Amino acid sequence: MTPSAWQRSSYCAQGEACIHVAAHDNTVNVIESSDPTGAILRTTPTAWAALLRTVKDGTSHG
Repeated sequence: MTPSAWQRSSYCAQGEACIHVAAHDNTVNVIESSDPTGAILRTTPTAWAALLRTVKDGTSHG
């Protein structure tokens, strides 16, 4: 995946405390900006949307 395909979180502060997100082959890919060559979390668009909804709603499930 090309670096230009990654989008930086709009909530990113200065420094390396960010996540980058990219859509690719019907998956959502997430990396940590401080280690862009490290692990890539891959999930479905449906699961990603559910995570975002939960975070935005501030609800806890557990």
